[in-house]
Amino acid sequence: MSLQKVCLVIGAGDATGGAVARRFAREGFAVCATRRSADKLAPLLEQIRSAAGVAYGFGSDARNEDEVIALVEQIESTIGPIEVLVFNIGANSPNSILTETARRYTKMWEMTCLAGFLTGREVAKRMVAREVPSAQPGVAHKGTIIFTGATASLRGSAHFAGFSGGKMALRALAQSMARELGPMGVHVAHTIIDGAIDTEFIRTLFPQRYALKDQGGILNPDHIANAYWMLHQQPRDAWTHELDLRPYMETF
Repeated sequence: MSLQKVCLVIGAGDATGGAVARRFAREGFAVCATRRSADKLAPLLEQIRSAAGVAYGFGSDARNEDEVIALVEQIESTIGPIEVLVFNIGANSPNSILTETARRYTKMWEMTCLAGFLTGREVAKRMVAREVPSAQPGVAHKGTIIFTGATASLRGSAHFAGFSGGKMALRALAQSMARELGPMGVHVAHTIIDGAIDTEFIRTLFPQRYALKDQGGILNPDHIANAYWMLHQQPRDAWTHELDLRPYMETF
């Protein structure tokens, strides 16, 4: 098997993660998509393959260090070098601080931050070690790592202590990685998705909010994916580290 350039999407769900996977597949990437349950990836993989794209699905728990190490090793040795990593795990589960449990709080931190650290570290090790053509002066662009954030990355709201704590920690991780890895040729970006996204979850539970779709009041996952592709395309003299995406009617 000839090795292909790879986009690894951790948390390739039905909205943002799936849209990002489809977008990079259209650009010629072999997409490696993960969810905790591999069976749930079947519709996404079929969409990509039916459009003549290349896609592989993996069931993996991104909180488990051994599983993350094995996943990255398998992809790099049998499919190709990971040129883009998109970490897209959410774990939004609101609850009052008066009834929150240590178990739930810890789980949200593990999903939003620890998993980002584990996958980011393992992929970064591979990226910085890449050899680049000698014809490229200076430090060449060796890869892109994008962490998906949320409104909670910037401020904590009532009932969102666990989610906010994890998302703010993920933002700090992205900042630290960007400062260390940027000079080594790795573009690290953090996106703040501030607003409702066009999903079945919003359609079912928040019908009044979903009714704003025709007015451009909720985020289209495909448009989010276009922004992620833009981030990967940027030249290293004008890299964006943090990108806010929100509907025009969303308050700051």
